[in-house]
Amino acid sequence: MTDEIPTQDGVGRMQFMLTMRRRGISDAAVLRALDEVPREHFVQDQFAQSAYADQALPIPCGQTISQPFVVAYMTEKLELRPEHRVLEVGTGSGYQAAILSRIVREVISVERYRTLADEARARIAALGYRTVEILLGDGLAGVPSRAPFDRIIVTAAAETIPDALVDQLVDGGVMVLPLGPQLGVQHLTKLTKITNGLERAELIAVRFVPLVAGQAREL
Repeated sequence: MTDEIPTQDGVGRMQFMLTMRRRGISDAAVLRALDEVPREHFVQDQFAQSAYADQALPIPCGQTISQPFVVAYMTEKLELRPEHRVLEVGTGSGYQAAILSRIVREVISVERYRTLADEARARIAALGYRTVEILLGDGLAGVPSRAPFDRIIVTAAAETIPDALVDQLVDGGVMVLPLGPQLGVQHLTKLTKITNGLERAELIAVRFVPLVAGQAREL
């Protein structure tokens, strides 16, 4: 049974799971991962009381941990299988990587900020999630040396489809990412790599921090 962790705004883990189901998350593996991963370990101490509220929260380096519904929705749209290898662009707090690790064989996650990469790596290790590897680097470049990947998830908004990441997908592979201008409307987009290019499906409107090329010089 899910433990109920009371929060300042009254949202605990049982209510959290109910909210995910009510909002349409139905994949059993995704729901199980959401139930297993303790979100309170991935937020800053001052926001611990809001860990299970369905909202984005700030983390260091001007980044955010996405709201749980968006994490669940993107994960579900990847159509994951246990044998998959997944590339995540934008580790952030490590929460999305932790969720993925409960479902697939291997997760490679790339973060441009050293502070975030180091902190996420420590959290993941403390929780014993041994199938996650967090690398410091340029997420837009992907990880060619570890390609190809069955699935790619991008947790920052790109203005155009990143060709380097498409190249690292297997044939038939799926990438889910937010696409759109930094100051305009962005949409989660599902790309499927097919023989003649990409099959594209526009999903829900979202607002993400921008996807930036290169490794950060500071932080």
